[in-house]
Amino acid sequence: MEKTGWQHYVPKMSVKQTWDSAAEFIAAIPQSGLLLGAVAALFAGWLGAVMVRRHVPLGGIVRFASTVALIGIALTIVLQLARFDSRLDSFVPENMLPRQEVTGGETRIPLAQDGHFWLRAEVNGEPVDFLVDTGATLTALSQGSADRAGLVPRKGGIPIRLNTANGAVAAQLSTIDELRFGNVAARGLDAVIAPNLGDTNVIGMNLLTRLASWRVEGRTMILVPNNPQPVVVPEGI
Repeated sequence: MEKTGWQHYVPKMSVKQTWDSAAEFIAAIPQSGLLLGAVAALFAGWLGAVMVRRHVPLGGIVRFASTVALIGIALTIVLQLARFDSRLDSFVPENMLPRQEVTGGETRIPLAQDGHFWLRAEVNGEPVDFLVDTGATLTALSQGSADRAGLVPRKGGIPIRLNTANGAVAAQLSTIDELRFGNVAARGLDAVIAPNLGDTNVIGMNLLTRLASWRVEGRTMILVPNNPQPVVVPEGI
């Protein structure tokens, strides 16, 4: 199946895009505990190196501590990124985050008139319309939808950039306690909140790959979780 999604990492950028990305990265530092920790550890490493060169006591300890801190931060980032891939669920510890699971029964989604698969879901009990995008790595919500569902950025989360049809936008990691549609229930699901996303919300591959299977037959997408139940056909939007 051809992937036509809008969400992935930006592979090539112009000088202006690179400058804008650097500016956004710097602006995101105060909002991310991990980035703040990394900046502090780098500064401590530089300070430790200066202390060692000048034979100041404890310089080596300061430099060693900064190295350990950077390794810990890098490991935390790797663990958070690994949560995007369902194949690593059995090998990656929760790291104080909820386990991501998708359960329920077969659900069929009809093709809408615009040629896309849309569904009406409940996010933490709040109704939200989603586009099912097999090319999107992560499930994503607009700022308005996230606010209505009570989603907040994850403390210490890594900043994310999404490449959309309207250009790259900044986003923040969050966690959906419960997302329900048809016979499907997803819990502890990673998602991103994208203030500049517009009004579109997206079901991404981090949910689809946690199903037993999914496929498209004619004008219908069929989702099959790991606990068969009666089929529910959601109304098209």
